[in-house]
Amino acid sequence: MRVFARTGYHGSRVGDIAEEAGVAHGLLYHYFASKEEVLQTIFRENWGELIERFRAVEAAEEPAAEKLEGVAKILLRTWRNDPDLVTVMVREVARSPQLQTQVVEVREAFAIVQRIVEQGQRDGDFRPEVDARLASWLLYGGLEEVLTGWVLGGLPADDREVARAERTAIDLALRGLSD
Repeated sequence: MRVFARTGYHGSRVGDIAEEAGVAHGLLYHYFASKEEVLQTIFRENWGELIERFRAVEAAEEPAAEKLEGVAKILLRTWRNDPDLVTVMVREVARSPQLQTQVVEVREAFAIVQRIVEQGQRDGDFRPEVDARLASWLLYGGLEEVLTGWVLGGLPADDREVARAERTAIDLALRGLSD
């Protein structure tokens, strides 16, 4: 992941990955058929972990507004916890033609946010006339664009800036969803 973050997918060589991992070039090929498979594995493992965290938020006995805040915090704090991962996911995976093979996994993130919005609508906390599916795309897409902005050079200076991004995203979402 560090190699892809540093030099990009196309600028990376399998030898660079093996060296960074501290393994022989041939050993890397024992576990991965190609550099593309390494990238797919990074996506699959990390996306699966992210989705599990989103599911835990969805399953919590909390109001929908708090759940949306939880999703935002998970996504945006990923930057603080692992900027190389976010860089690879934004620069390489999101723009990869192989992403089409992972559409089901990506849709699950939108579906979780949509179900949270629908919960808020059922509970009377969110406006019922708002299209929950579109709201989920806007909320998740907005959070992803914050990460993209950070990756492309507008890096947050510190944890306060990450917290400010969380508050801003949730404030905008909740104002739009609330009566």
